[in-house]
Amino acid sequence: MGEGVEWALHTCLNLTWVEDGAPVPAAALADYFKLPPAYLNKQLQALARSGIVSSTSGPRGGFQLARKPQDITVLDVVVAIEGSEEAFRCTEILRDAPDGEMGIDYRNTCVISQVMRKAELAWRKELAGRTLADVKATVESRFPAVPGQARHGLQNRRT
Repeated sequence: MGEGVEWALHTCLNLTWVEDGAPVPAAALADYFKLPPAYLNKQLQALARSGIVSSTSGPRGGFQLARKPQDITVLDVVVAIEGSEEAFRCTEILRDAPDGEMGIDYRNTCVISQVMRKAELAWRKELAGRTLADVKATVESRFPAVPGQARHGLQNRRT
């Protein structure tokens, strides 16, 4: 998984703490974590295409969450950034092994393929079961100063 997923998740989390819900410029979001603005903007555009954030143009423009945090899963963000392709793709190399057979679908019979598919399903199920609201609540519980720091830091970068 690319670093864009981490950046997108943290950015979405920070947007949950923008009290007025006003758009935050991509440059301000990037500056908060000292990220390359052009690259974060690509992540934000992917989030916008997926309906996770919306963008507003103009001098007071920027990005804001397009849905409530409880309606955005961690998997939604991962898929927006990485795509929906499976992480493991069986290429059926067993077919070319000394005892391989052309008529067998090794994606379904290969034990390695089965193990990897089962692990991916568990991983996706876990991420689909966690919302941005869940992450927000955990951060607020463990690190109560973070929401205020994020609000203050983003507000200073917006002006």
